[in-house]
Amino acid sequence: MTDLQIRKMRFGFEDHDVPFLWNEDNPAFSSMANAISFLAVGFEKMIVQMITQAKPLITDPKVASEADAFMRQEGQHSTAHRQHVKALIDRYPGLQQTLDEVIGAFDKLTAETSLHYRLAYTADLEATFTPVFKLMLDHDSTLFAPGDDRVASLFIWHFVEEVEHRSSALIIFDSIVGSDLYRMRMAPSVFRHVLKVIEIASEGFNRHVPVEDRKIDAMAMFARYRRKQALRKVIPTLTAQYNGPMTRAFDDLPLGEQLTALAGVVRSQMPRHNPEHEKLPALAGLWFDRFEAGYDVTHWYTAGANAQGDS
Repeated sequence: MTDLQIRKMRFGFEDHDVPFLWNEDNPAFSSMANAISFLAVGFEKMIVQMITQAKPLITDPKVASEADAFMRQEGQHSTAHRQHVKALIDRYPGLQQTLDEVIGAFDKLTAETSLHYRLAYTADLEATFTPVFKLMLDHDSTLFAPGDDRVASLFIWHFVEEVEHRSSALIIFDSIVGSDLYRMRMAPSVFRHVLKVIEIASEGFNRHVPVEDRKIDAMAMFARYRRKQALRKVIPTLTAQYNGPMTRAFDDLPLGEQLTALAGVVRSQMPRHNPEHEKLPALAGLWFDRFEAGYDVTHWYTAGANAQGDS
């Protein structure tokens, strides 16, 4: 069992405007992270409803305690991402429609699928987070540090807590369903749904955020879309709209590390996968140490400078 802490965070999104392009050095990563915020609101709402439904079926007190802590951590993530998303909607009111569509996609999942499916959905998706977030956190100096410290600190906190509870969803799934075969069979539909939700968010960004503010085609992460846009250049009769440059979030990261993360994602879906054996990002350990020491982790890159300025 993991030993999870519930940490309530306030990132000050209401203090002043939150830019859509919060990391000007990497517009594609800014857009991708914003899409994760939208997805997090809907996904974590689904998790809370799922755990509430699953609790009566959990007979092991240790698993019940794990489920409760997992749900409470995810609830805190949802609250913080709602604050981030609200700040973006305040600036671009049309994004409220996008948020409603994202939440609606998860509400539909809750209404129309079984508890077993949603437990598999959560276990499958959560299992991918450690290798993917390790890639991001290992390159925080370019992906996070140059940006708005509030947004960067939100994502760093969220990602290190995902590493902290990396085994929770699988522990809960195993206690109720306990079938690796079922989890593997459901994986293709799970990831189709995840990609569809990210697509809903990205299309909303293209629709409601001016290209001069996002500096990127928010749909550029989708290969099918990139092919369509490439055809637009050679077939003038196609009506695909130009929505900005087609760069991607990880274009500047070492290919070998991207492939390592991809291998970790594939491994995470295999039978008898144990997330406890995953390599962890060094930044996660540093974050936990600083948090315990009283460092202001809501201003990850500026708290030290602010403290020196106040002294």
